[in-house]
Amino acid sequence: MTSTPRITRLTAVWTLVGLVLLTLNLRAAITGIPPLLSELQDQFGLTGVEVSVLATLPELCLGIFSALAPLLARRIGTEAAITAALVVITAGLLLRVLPAQVALFTGTALAGAGMATGNVLVPAVIKRVFPHRVGSLTGLSMMLLSVGGAAGAGLAVPLDHMGGWRLALAVWAVPSLIAALVWGPLALHGRKRTPKAPSASASSARVTVTDPHTPAMTEAHAEKGAPAHAHAHAHAEKGSLLRSPLAWSVMVFMGMTSLMFYTLTAWLPEIMHDHGFSPATAGTMNSVIIIIGIPLGFVVPVVAAQLRDQRPLVLGVVALMVIGLGGLLLAPQAGWVWIAVFGVGTGSAFPIALTLLNLRSPDATVTARLSGMAQSGGYLLAACGPLSFGVLHSVTGGWEVSIWLLLLLVVPELVCGLRAARPGFVRLDSTWPENQPEHPAARSRT
Repeated sequence: MTSTPRITRLTAVWTLVGLVLLTLNLRAAITGIPPLLSELQDQFGLTGVEVSVLATLPELCLGIFSALAPLLARRIGTEAAITAALVVITAGLLLRVLPAQVALFTGTALAGAGMATGNVLVPAVIKRVFPHRVGSLTGLSMMLLSVGGAAGAGLAVPLDHMGGWRLALAVWAVPSLIAALVWGPLALHGRKRTPKAPSASASSARVTVTDPHTPAMTEAHAEKGAPAHAHAHAHAEKGSLLRSPLAWSVMVFMGMTSLMFYTLTAWLPEIMHDHGFSPATAGTMNSVIIIIGIPLGFVVPVVAAQLRDQRPLVLGVVALMVIGLGGLLLAPQAGWVWIAVFGVGTGSAFPIALTLLNLRSPDATVTARLSGMAQSGGYLLAACGPLSFGVLHSVTGGWEVSIWLLLLLVVPELVCGLRAARPGFVRLDSTWPENQPEHPAARSRT
């Protein structure tokens, strides 16, 4: 019988440093593009359609490539997949400063593919290495995502003034390269500790029960009872999440929360400007929504992980979204009030969705698969939001119908959010009902 080596304190600390650097690099390459779109259009002679494609390309890549991340991690290892993702991000950031349209679009797509892979695998790393710190480390990741995104948007214009658009786009290749160098040793270590296939006697041995609130086994558990780890891993490899109603609920909830955020932040400046606010004030409102989300990104996952049932949180954030959208519809002059309300709602909703990836998974392998499904489908749903919102505005000549569309989409967000927030794990086979907190084979104690 083989056993999985214990994760040492040094490895855990190194992984934590790697997670910090990784999450800081998962948004800046996206948020740094919009402030430079006008200059890029002039430099490359882009048409209006090409500018729109460039603006939406990163989000589309997040949706498309998220589904491939779990497959890549299973083939080469999670740490190796993250290292490769950071190398791809670095290459994409450097490529898009070349004086050619194809380089700009290809580099942006590569950066988006790398970020998609990192997005999906962050929850899986937290689940496996820090199973008792899911809430706090998910919160830390969310906060760093917001910080990285805010830095990319806020520094784009100053960097452009300092050294031109090439500097503004390429500068983020430095932190991504540093992160890749940190994850390289973790990738080598991960390949060394990959367990061999369990023996037949191991498969029939008894397994260890884990805490329903932190159901993943630690490496220490695996060392004492490798059969439990082997059984959990075997279960995670079989079955399809596409047959799991709970997995679909998580995906739709994540997609709707992302759609709300991306749609409002894309069109909010124009909405508020049309209602009498200056362009500078309307732009500041967008920044306020992002800033509100920074502390909430840390606090909300910690609170969510402490609760057995996250449905009260879902009800609260959806109610805030309804109030914020209703306020924009009925009394847009009180814009700052609705911006604050909506900022709290969206700033809390996505951290809840990200935390549910871990809370609804029995182990790190299932977390990676659920994360891939939820983020792939979720970002593809979210990509439809800004376009549909803008088309309705163009057709109707006003914002009322577009806002009513978002209010209508709150309904599936609420229904799927409540389903996703119920206690239990996603089902990969018919013998494991989703309303049970653990797999039936994990009931016998060692």
